[in-house]
Amino acid sequence: MAYSRWDPSRLSIYTTTERVIMVKARKYVVKRHFQGVPKKDDFEVVEYELPQLKPGHFSVKAEWISVDPYLRAYNSSTPAPYDQFGFQVGTITESKNPDFPVGCRVVTHKGWCDYSVVTNLKETHSNVYILPDLQGLPIELGLGALGMPGVTAYFGFLEICKPKAGETVVVSGAAGAVGSIVGQIAKIKGCRVIGFAGSDDKVQWLEKELGFDKAINYKTADVSKALKDAAPKGVDCYFDNVGGELTAAIYSQMNLYGRVSLCGCISSYNEDPTTYKTTSLLPLILFKQLKVEGFIVSRWTAPENRWPEAITALAQWIKQGKIKTRSHITEGFDKLYDAFVGMLAGENTGKAVVKV
Repeated sequence: MAYSRWDPSRLSIYTTTERVIMVKARKYVVKRHFQGVPKKDDFEVVEYELPQLKPGHFSVKAEWISVDPYLRAYNSSTPAPYDQFGFQVGTITESKNPDFPVGCRVVTHKGWCDYSVVTNLKETHSNVYILPDLQGLPIELGLGALGMPGVTAYFGFLEICKPKAGETVVVSGAAGAVGSIVGQIAKIKGCRVIGFAGSDDKVQWLEKELGFDKAINYKTADVSKALKDAAPKGVDCYFDNVGGELTAAIYSQMNLYGRVSLCGCISSYNEDPTTYKTTSLLPLILFKQLKVEGFIVSRWTAPENRWPEAITALAQWIKQGKIKTRSHITEGFDKLYDAFVGMLAGENTGKAVVKV
């Protein structure tokens, strides 16, 4: 597979044969489980020295770091303190693994750190892999449409919803990293697409630039009435990123035997699970005979890794102009927390990434 190269001479701390000095690295450590919206003092930035490489290992300098809703969702189930995980694109600066040479870009799950050492190619949420040649497309797309969010949209929609041309598809969180790709794939497949987003600017972006048939600001609209007007014949497929009362309103207008792909429930991530309440969906699922399936995108890494299949298809659609992308870029390692809570608050349009 072709890979993207980077000039290792940019790092003065290396020679061509050995490390001259120990590399000082920084990482974000989550000190405690979040209570509600994550707070800045829930994190601590720790400086440490990278260990010497052993055979099969390689070191990576981060260039782009992703912030995603699942980082909040997994917080309560991860024993604290822990290093903040997440996807990043970085460049190999030193290697003792012939399959991962110095100078190529890789996608890892090393998270919020500026340097790291990869010792295991099979990480918790993804396998480490060399970033494919993006053929001139922005490198940060390796964390967006041509990375985990794009793969999530591709398989989560096509393999769970199984859309048919002419059907009506609804997407919540439609202006986000995953939802914006789902809606465009649905259009490619000949569906009528309705998206829900949280601002008028996002509504305009979905309709005018991405080609959604209708977009609705759930914060200002009468959701049930607006959806009834947009989909008078009901909803066949629903790609759910949000959960909560918005999802209940959409379920109520699903057609018999409708299909739901449950990707996320960001409306509840900052809520206390012991007091959070929403409308029961079970009667709607039962009497409408809906098929509802939750999924985690890592299911398409084993027993066969199918991520390259999705990335190849998505890259072709982008090149053909059938899928448009937008990155919401924050600059600076010290701005990771701000980018994270901003994304949780819906401040981003498209994929939220941090350039380090």
